[in-house]
Amino acid sequence: MNLLVLLVMLGWIPFVLYLFKQLPVQRALVLSFIGAWLFLPQVSFPLPGLPDLTKMAATCYGIVLATFIFDAKRFRRFQWSWIDLPMVIWCLCPLASSLTNGLGLYDGLAQALNQTVTWGFPYFLGRLYLGNLGGLKQLAIGMIIGGILYVPLCLLEVRLSPQLHRWIYGYHAHSFEQTMRLGGFRPTVFMEHGLMVGVWMMSATLMAIWLWRAGTLTQLWNISMIWWILALGVTFILVKSTGAYALLLISLVLLFAVSWMRSSLAIWLIAVLMAGYLTVSSTGLLTPTYTRPLIATASQITGPERAASLSFRLQNERLLSAKARVRPVFGWGGWGRARVYDQQGRDISVTDSLWIIAFGNHGLVGLISLMTTLVLPILILVRRIPVGNWTHPAAAPVAALSVAVIIYGLDCLVNAMVNPVFALAAGGLSGLAVKKVNVPRLVRPKRKRPRQIPKT
Repeated sequence: MNLLVLLVMLGWIPFVLYLFKQLPVQRALVLSFIGAWLFLPQVSFPLPGLPDLTKMAATCYGIVLATFIFDAKRFRRFQWSWIDLPMVIWCLCPLASSLTNGLGLYDGLAQALNQTVTWGFPYFLGRLYLGNLGGLKQLAIGMIIGGILYVPLCLLEVRLSPQLHRWIYGYHAHSFEQTMRLGGFRPTVFMEHGLMVGVWMMSATLMAIWLWRAGTLTQLWNISMIWWILALGVTFILVKSTGAYALLLISLVLLFAVSWMRSSLAIWLIAVLMAGYLTVSSTGLLTPTYTRPLIATASQITGPERAASLSFRLQNERLLSAKARVRPVFGWGGWGRARVYDQQGRDISVTDSLWIIAFGNHGLVGLISLMTTLVLPILILVRRIPVGNWTHPAAAPVAALSVAVIIYGLDCLVNAMVNPVFALAAGGLSGLAVKKVNVPRLVRPKRKRPRQIPKT
């Protein structure tokens, strides 16, 4: 760790305090959160008695401290709800996992605290600050701006290879070998992996398209949103993340299908498909007999290389799922106990999916609580805010963020990219879901019939 990394990490907390003193609280929250996620270094700085100081931990500590200093009454006004129960269970689940595996109380408390900082703090801050239409609009616009700021950086790394993290902070954030894709470079900028950049640019492009279509945001910095959408879309294609391409397509199909059909059936269908996949995978029903047609179809669509990757992933998930079913309730706990080893003690499993990590480490209790946190507020909101209103300027940010969060949950079935911005969005959506929302129904103007000229 060089001096610049140390100064940036230690200086971020006072910078967050400055933002909360100078800006409206919702804007300060979004700016500090997204700014940290996009630009702070990939580093883990050990703290005695606390989880390691990462860029998101520093941001959460700074925001909580700023709230105590500048807005302490907000904590007193906060009201817990039943919708927060899945996140509370997810944060406390490591304690039960450690105790049931004989790892001790200290290990359980340490693991639970780390999970709370990673997931609970962003969710809680979203509940605290963003649980209304204005707050969610701030977050959606912040994600668009974050995507725009990444456009020149991504293009630079597409041309010169991922070097920004090394140039500024002195080291690569991840293995350089994984930056090659489709005959060129896949940018990582200041994130851990190119897959994270792909999902981020996908989300920013989605927000820009839907907010522009609904009339929520027609210009940004006196430039038409058409040009920003074009810049985001071209850059998104160049980041070479094939999985993110599919996610953007599914997201747009969801939004347009829901708005045109004026029915939430498509949202419920995605939720049911996710639950069905997790059910058959966690119970061992997804055998090679059923996966061979899927792999063959993937080979025809994406090519043999990606199909081989899918086959390898499914094979490892079957191994890990079988190990997880030995301790199905609270899992194996931490320290790699959920991995699969051969007789020589070598790890023969590869963990690429967040769902199998949650299932292996924290059992069905952890898996169900995590996925429920991401999906439940969206299923409630499609009833509280009729989907016919999703093209209304006031409701469009809620619609776009809802789809982005549920699609992130879908991505967790194949990737293990923890992005606390989606936990922040889930918290804001949960806060809105437990309130009475009054969004005027979108009224389509009636066509005026041309006046008939009287016959003479």
